[in-house]
Amino acid sequence: MFWKTDEPHGLPRDPFKSCVIPRPIGWISTIGADGVANLAPYSFFNGVSGDPPMVMFASGARSPDAPKDSIHNTEQTGEFVCSMVSYELKDTMNDTSVAYDAGVDEAAHLGIEMEPSALVKPMRVKAAPIHLECTYFGTMDLPADRNGAGNAICVGRVVGVHIRDEFLKDGFVDVEKIRPVARLGYMDYTSVQEVFTIMRPEVKSAAE
Repeated sequence: MFWKTDEPHGLPRDPFKSCVIPRPIGWISTIGADGVANLAPYSFFNGVSGDPPMVMFASGARSPDAPKDSIHNTEQTGEFVCSMVSYELKDTMNDTSVAYDAGVDEAAHLGIEMEPSALVKPMRVKAAPIHLECTYFGTMDLPADRNGAGNAICVGRVVGVHIRDEFLKDGFVDVEKIRPVARLGYMDYTSVQEVFTIMRPEVKSAAE
């Protein structure tokens, strides 16, 4: 099939979010200028640079009247933390996806244990295998969607990384033990259960 994205596709659900998969989940913790903490998952999340290390997360339903807490808090305070979602944490992560009223501390409300960060004020999910402490770099506002609410990308610079020792094996991150969770679109998710290595090929001369 082919469809122009500004026209109806005729399917039961919009397939676009299943066309760019799997997408890692950024479990973003922030603190607002009022001191209230926030914890929410974002499947539009990824690393965007290795040197310096930088990440982004994006959200919809952003408007001057109803800004998304995570981006709004980051813009106000200049900091956020991304906690990696392991398979064991999938249900806890999903619990924080509820659209709670502004001012609700999801971690406290749900009884999720948090712990202090080393360089930034937002707390991190204690049970998560990896945490990225970030400082705010900038926001890119994107076009408004069909509902009139805008979208935005928030970019941060990673200034500190925590890796729990039990998830390191011979000096490498043990992905198969962590089983990171990723989004597949619709209400579908997956986790890493198989890892394979492909070495980058070397440049060969024309004479070879």
